[in-house]
Amino acid sequence: MNGTSTGSEAAALIARLDWAQSPLGEANDWPQSLRTAVDIVVNSPMPMLLLWGRELIQLYNDGFARLAGNKHPGALGQPAHATWPELESFTAPVYDAVLGGQVRTFTEQPFVLQRNNRDTEIWLDLTYSPIRDEGGQVAGILVTAIETNERRSKTQELQQRSEDSLKAQHNSEQRLQLALAATDAVGTWDWNIGEDRFIADAHFAALHGVDPSDAGRLPISDYLNGVHPEDRGMVARSIKHCITHGSEYAEEYRLQHADGQVRWVFARGRCYNDQHGRPTRFLGAALDLTERKNTEQALRHLNENLEERVAQRTQALAEANLRLQNEMFERERAEDALRHAQKMEAVGQLTGGIAHDFNNMLTGIIGSLDLMQRYIAAGRSEEIGRFTDAAVSSAHRAAALTHRLLAFSRRQSLDRRPLDPNQLVVSLEDLFRRTKGAHIELKVQLGRDIWPVNTDASQLENALLNLVINARDAMPDGGQLLIETANSYLDGTDITTLEPVKAGDYVMLGVRDNGSGMAPKILAKAFDPFFTTKPIGQGTGLGLSMIYGFAQQSGGHVTIQSEPGQGTCVRLYLPRLHGTALQSHAPSHLGEAPMAMAGEAVVVVEDDPAVRMLVVNVLDELGYTAHQAADARTALPLLESDLRVDLLVTDVGLPGMNGRQLAEIARQYRPGLKVLFMTGYAQKAAERQGFLEDGMDMVAKPFSIDLLATKIRSMISV
Repeated sequence: MNGTSTGSEAAALIARLDWAQSPLGEANDWPQSLRTAVDIVVNSPMPMLLLWGRELIQLYNDGFARLAGNKHPGALGQPAHATWPELESFTAPVYDAVLGGQVRTFTEQPFVLQRNNRDTEIWLDLTYSPIRDEGGQVAGILVTAIETNERRSKTQELQQRSEDSLKAQHNSEQRLQLALAATDAVGTWDWNIGEDRFIADAHFAALHGVDPSDAGRLPISDYLNGVHPEDRGMVARSIKHCITHGSEYAEEYRLQHADGQVRWVFARGRCYNDQHGRPTRFLGAALDLTERKNTEQALRHLNENLEERVAQRTQALAEANLRLQNEMFERERAEDALRHAQKMEAVGQLTGGIAHDFNNMLTGIIGSLDLMQRYIAAGRSEEIGRFTDAAVSSAHRAAALTHRLLAFSRRQSLDRRPLDPNQLVVSLEDLFRRTKGAHIELKVQLGRDIWPVNTDASQLENALLNLVINARDAMPDGGQLLIETANSYLDGTDITTLEPVKAGDYVMLGVRDNGSGMAPKILAKAFDPFFTTKPIGQGTGLGLSMIYGFAQQSGGHVTIQSEPGQGTCVRLYLPRLHGTALQSHAPSHLGEAPMAMAGEAVVVVEDDPAVRMLVVNVLDELGYTAHQAADARTALPLLESDLRVDLLVTDVGLPGMNGRQLAEIARQYRPGLKVLFMTGYAQKAAERQGFLEDGMDMVAKPFSIDLLATKIRSMISV
């Protein structure tokens, strides 16, 4: 109920009701169409009643609560026929017609209602309009009720003044009754912003001069063409402001039909974003105000006192609107504060988990180096091998975690290569068996003739290992873990994913357990960044969200199914690779890198002394002449001199002038100079393609000495 007004008594009652016990279910699970309809009702200045679902459950605003008399507040959340059995003979055929998509209006309909424990006769102008759900089906009825007792009393008073006065007013009174007979009606819309597809019901389409048969296939511009030229710019600016700032849309404007007829409408709506914060849908409803405005103008002509009453009512509505705007402002402030608190909670969860992992890795590195120093000081340098292995292993784990974080934020491009999914699973089977624990049975079920895929092998290995660890943690008392592969064809109808599915061939890699499973509320947040059910410090909440990001970068999809007590199944779908033979990529070693040829020289520019020392030492061992500089300012004299320079090796993120700018200036003095960039913040693939020119390459930190040596040799040799 995040859209209701906090200043409304009815809204407060709706918020406090235990909807989980009603046919509508938990309020947080209501469809967006119901949320929008409730928001319109509780914020309307006119009495409104919303009947929703097959049981016609009642939700209404303060204005209708006053009409309901002794029925309020017991009627709230109850079926309509159960609350008003005495009116069923009148309402039953009306409800049937409206649920069939029709609109029903009644002028000065008499009713006898209980007010202050006694029968009271009231007269109402009523409109019953269908409300549609996201699928375009009628899911509810919106009832607008205007009490006309005072109007009837005034009319009778005027009729009694004199026969002559009655005859003089006869024609105007007839026109008034005709206007009231076609009282306010509601039209709804659902605009898909990305596809620019504006779905509207027949009434809204007809109001805006659109053929109802085309109402679900046209862009928004076709509907804006129906807006009066003097109001069109205002409406377009208001819609843009709503989408840009996430504010509520509420505008009153004119429509001009082809025959010159002008009608008035009041439209209220809101823009909704996807999980990435991008605006996707714009929903709302429009109220036809034409007859009401015409009626008000005819109340003014009948009597000067009525004109004064209209002015007072207008002032009251303006004050109510001002209060509503103030309440909306306060609500937005509260929502901003809540979002900030949620963001800080997420940051706390993330930093706690990452700090836990990095502290373990730093302990392995620092402790090993400390022991190495002690052993060397004691003359036991021949025994330090196991400590160097431990330090290197911990450092590689830290580098892997950094790359996983960059991949999660899609700032790390994938190292795509063709691979056989079955071969990868087989190579990891021993690791899976050690990871799962002895209390869990592992079963591997590989499909036959599995297609190759083109993806990052290390990222895929990490994704599968994450899923195995999650499955293990879900089965503390033991169970069965199944890892499977299969060829699949997806057309978008056979699976449910967060993103649209591109039809085609995919390879499915699945991990299934029969552990504790997840409740629906937990399952709904499974792919959310930083969400975890583990205690702070024992999980970053990035596992499944990283897998989701990896699948999207690979052009694939990921699905998750889970039931409490039954287990969980996560399936990763990667696009099939066509027409490429699989190749083996063996790692290079320092010993395989050819030595420098006589006189070959390299300029190294790196602001970190330790990294600069490492690169210079590698060059010295391979026989290159190495010139070093800590920044671009120091490097330029070397590059502008007569020194022989076969290759420039530079960090991208230098202080002052960056490495890319340095390379640009260096090539002005040395056209065609080869440049190898080093970076600790890998860019997206698209950015890298625009960043590098011919004769340029890039290596991401942290890198191995083998990789650096081979890269340097291969660039100079070209």
